[in-house]
Amino acid sequence: MGVLEKGILWHGVPSRLTFRFQPGIVEAELAVDGDAGSSDEVPLERLTRRMLGLDQGIDGFERKFSRHPQVAPLIKRNRGLRVPVAATPFEALTWAVTGQQVSVKAAVAVRRKLIVAAGARHSSGLYCYPDAGRVAALGEEKLRLAGYSGAKAATLLAVARQVMDRSLPLDDWLAGLPADQARERLLAVRGIGPWTVDYTLLRGFGWLDGSLHGDVAVRRGLQGLLDMPGKVGEAQARAWLSAFSPWRALVAAHLWAARSSADE
Repeated sequence: MGVLEKGILWHGVPSRLTFRFQPGIVEAELAVDGDAGSSDEVPLERLTRRMLGLDQGIDGFERKFSRHPQVAPLIKRNRGLRVPVAATPFEALTWAVTGQQVSVKAAVAVRRKLIVAAGARHSSGLYCYPDAGRVAALGEEKLRLAGYSGAKAATLLAVARQVMDRSLPLDDWLAGLPADQARERLLAVRGIGPWTVDYTLLRGFGWLDGSLHGDVAVRRGLQGLLDMPGKVGEAQARAWLSAFSPWRALVAAHLWAARSSADE
């Protein structure tokens, strides 16, 4: 049995979310500090299904492209692949900003410092990813100490403040994602570009149709998949991915998974 634990803020309260995996079954448990919220079974089930991608429409994708010359082998290698989603859209967006133009290793290190600096900790010892209020409270100086550039710190603070005043209604979009409206609204924030938007929509909402042609790992994976001698440019990747709408981001996830397996 596999077990995954994550510190989250449940209605603002430090909590420990535990997933226990068995073949065909997952059990979720929420331990909320000093609160009876752990008995909220319906919201917890909804969160579990979203985070594990259980409602993502992957079956139609796998049926349609099961004989595709390039994609069918990817599907066979990782059949049933779903994209894990962050506990909150705010976490996904701030993680995307953190990961802009740096290696995954570097982004993870900065993310860890952010979480510790925010100081939201469950009684079990697990640190919880901060919400908008806690990020805003850190201010630019502490964000810089955590490893963010001045530009990224400014973007994080702008996002946090707009979430707090509801001009950026990330949680409202969970009820029904208006993808075009969300894209337009996110792009209006200084420091957020197309890659950050598509990554946020994927990791924050499970939206599978973002074109992640700007992702370096996707382009490298595509170069190997198509056996191309030179690097794949953004325009070329975008054109190739367009054939897989409304599952373009799911194809990107398969390319990520294939590269990860090759690197092991």
